Amino acid sequence: MNTHNGISPLYPSVFRDVPELVGLQTTRTGGTSDLPWDSLNLGPHTKDLSEHIRENFRRLSAHLDISPDAIILSEQVHGTLVHQATCPGNVSGYDALITDREGIYLGILTADCYPVLMYDRRLRTCGAAHAGWQGTAGRISEITLRAMARAFGTRPEDCLAWIGTGISQEHYEIGDDVARQFDERYLRQSPSGPGKHLLDLSSANREQLLETGIPESQVECSPFCSWRDREQFFSYRRDNGSTGRMLSLIGLRPSG
Repeated sequence: MNTHNGISPLYPSVFRDVPELVGLQTTRTGGTSDLPWDSLNLGPHTKDLSEHIRENFRRLSAHLDISPDAIILSEQVHGTLVHQATCPGNVSGYDALITDREGIYLGILTADCYPVLMYDRRLRTCGAAHAGWQGTAGRISEITLRAMARAFGTRPEDCLAWIGTGISQEHYEIGDDVARQFDERYLRQSPSGPGKHLLDLSSANREQLLETGIPESQVECSPFCSWRDREQFFSYRRDNGSTGRMLSLIGLRPSG
């Protein structure tokens, strides 16, 4: 974690040998938003004031030395569609983004779901996915990597991947209807009793990446939990929907 002027993103270790790569997840500190979105809320569709969100994007962009206009965001719908980004801006209906263009930063907004960031070291291409339970059940991490393979020729063995901060298994209780869509290795019985389970979304997405052929040493998972680590992260479930959003970004700075 690197702190400057209150902004303290998580920088994955798996990307540290690629200095031209911007790869990170924001935490909730360093912004201007008031309770309950305090303070670095980057979610446009929350009930926070739009001027606060614009200022938060400006502060983050200044911290990263990028333009806020270089970011692409999608209005996420808990699906598995992938958008190939050739320019920044806003799109709708996609839960994964890929690009082979420098200077475009793929953005995923979360507050319990998992961001999954991917980088192809050989071809210098990027991918980002939004993995809640629906996306994970639909194998969105695998789908995103396979979209990079089709569009750019990406090979799994050339990729680095990071599964960011979301809600950990110990705090993510689900019912039988959701549990039926997951392998038993990702489930534990909940203390709440019959019909309730605890789901490990991080491990499920990690396994999808490994099954595509990314080496285990090239996949990293955040050790944090959005529900448990309340001083650092927003959590939709913990805060009953009245909360902000973290932003995960990946993209290459322009050459030269």
